[in-house]
Amino acid sequence: MNWRETLNRMGLWLALAVGAPAAVAGDWFERFKQEATDEALHRFLYAMPKGGDLHLHLTGSAFPEWLHEIALAEAAQGVAYYVKTRIDNCAVDVSQADAYLMLHRTLDQRRYEALSECERGEYQALGALDAEARAAWMNSVRLEAPHEGRDEFFERHWQRLGDLLRNPHVVAEMLYRNMRAFADEGVAYIEPQVPVFGFLDRAGAPLAPEGVLAVYRQRMAQADAQATGVTVRMQLSALRFHPQAEQTLRRVYRLASEHADVVAVNLVGREDHDRGHPLRFLDTFRDLRRTHPGVRLSIHAGESARPDSHVRDTLLLGADRIGHGLNLIQDAQTLLDLRHGPHLVEINLISNLLLGYVDGFDAHPFPEYLRIGVPVALSTDDRGMWDSTLTDEFFVAVREYNLTWAELRALGRNSLAFSFLDEATKSRLLADYERRMDRFAADFKRRGTASLDQVQPLRRGFVCRHYGLCEGEDSKEGTLHGNG
Repeated sequence: MNWRETLNRMGLWLALAVGAPAAVAGDWFERFKQEATDEALHRFLYAMPKGGDLHLHLTGSAFPEWLHEIALAEAAQGVAYYVKTRIDNCAVDVSQADAYLMLHRTLDQRRYEALSECERGEYQALGALDAEARAAWMNSVRLEAPHEGRDEFFERHWQRLGDLLRNPHVVAEMLYRNMRAFADEGVAYIEPQVPVFGFLDRAGAPLAPEGVLAVYRQRMAQADAQATGVTVRMQLSALRFHPQAEQTLRRVYRLASEHADVVAVNLVGREDHDRGHPLRFLDTFRDLRRTHPGVRLSIHAGESARPDSHVRDTLLLGADRIGHGLNLIQDAQTLLDLRHGPHLVEINLISNLLLGYVDGFDAHPFPEYLRIGVPVALSTDDRGMWDSTLTDEFFVAVREYNLTWAELRALGRNSLAFSFLDEATKSRLLADYERRMDRFAADFKRRGTASLDQVQPLRRGFVCRHYGLCEGEDSKEGTLHGNG
């Protein structure tokens, strides 16, 4: 059965399920869905104006070819990187065995030169990798193979990036590249979770969090970043299962209270790690609120297949938004409480599939939340590691759940209305979003698919692999056609 036949069958079932009339033949978007190929649907959604992405981890949101280009550019600033490409069974401390056996770890020149002669022989300069070795390094931080899953992601990807993530200029350039690519997709606002701890300047000296934030701001203030037109506000995070998580939370909370462009605090990390349960932090949050006003919370919760009370407990922490909220479906009372707001659930369809929290998109609760009135918005999570885009999230949502034009507009509207922007900026972006959507719809209704003739969508590896969207096209290290 092709996807248009599936939509035909789903349309009647959904209409009955939500008590709405079946799609009217004269509805332009319904007609387009019925007739469109996957390629045409993806092109339409790439061109469609979008609101914001409220849930993206900055260091997981850079595509591997960006990382390669950024790292090579740093060599001109005196910071060279080396990649582990083989294992020669050098003598190492047994307590470091797991790290030693990990291929494709990236070290800066200072740490590389501190290795034994044997270990240095296991590494190659990043810029000297041949095409095969370069592709292997890039694939090592993509979740593209069927056997990979959450253990590979949580326990290997970040560790392989290694010293790249200790250089604030590398991370600042990741932020700019994201701004540029999101602008190409018609995104107006992003709210990335940015790291601020453990950084070194280019001379190798420790850099305080305020210095890291200054590097980010300097990059965003440059003309090319400003030209994207994308508005950025930052979140700061604490790793929830770390033994010193409370201390980190206190530090990021104070920073958020002191900097207007840091608009929220988050708790991140594996939620199936019991040391990170929400109520561990209840007393800390209550203590911080005594002396630090105005700090907003968007906290990961419910990213688990097993039932628990973590979404409800996270609301008790004071969260305004819930990241993932996947197992909210198993907590009936909290689900009822969240209908019609004021809290939003940040939905990450591709992330939940690739990390194995759902067996397939037909098992995802997103359409249930959407259609019973729980405020939701689509977001990308770690899109560089999924090899996907925000357009791909919308493509999955329309293709798998038969979204209407009204639902598409509501998702974009929610991503701005539930942002942590100041009210004046929020009102401006919301009004601009509505105007852009009106113009886009009017143009498409007038000219049909001819209005998309000049659109060159970015189609990345996820939609190519999962939907066969790029068959017969030439690929280049995971990136296919696009403006980004």
